[in-house]
Amino acid sequence: MDIITQLQEQLSDMAMVAVNTFGPLQRDAPPDRLSSSYPDPLNPNPKPEEDAKPQAPAQPGAAPAPAPAPPPALPPQPPALDLAEHPKAMSHALVLAAKRFDALVAALPLSSEEDQLKRIQELQAENEVVGLELQKQLEAAELELKQVEALFNEATDNCINLKKPD
Repeated sequence: MDIITQLQEQLSDMAMVAVNTFGPLQRDAPPDRLSSSYPDPLNPNPKPEEDAKPQAPAQPGAAPAPAPAPPPALPPQPPALDLAEHPKAMSHALVLAAKRFDALVAALPLSSEEDQLKRIQELQAENEVVGLELQKQLEAAELELKQVEALFNEATDNCINLKKPD
């Protein structure tokens, strides 16, 4: 695998680590109050004393009030993310990925501008040679196509005129 492909894959890995770091942090962060005038998100019933008031006494001869139903059981929650350790572990993984990326960048061949221009000229000369060869092959293929078309036309003419080939 060439160095550029390795750099692209490493950059993709770094992006995945970043997404896997910030996503759970946003998802699992505890709620925070924006203002004291907004209700507390963790306590939807801020005045529990209203719920604790005794209800009006039952009328004589009336059936006793049924016992309140127990609250429904909550489904088991997955274990919460350790918000203290997760950022440390993910930042460590991100730093390691960045160091691998830096090592790949350092492994890139260094060359001067003159070397690069020389290499470009070599590649252009090679491209010219290959282009000429390709042009010759194209001309040969066009000539062969014309010969095949002529033979095909002769064969179809012979079939149409029910003439036997020479």
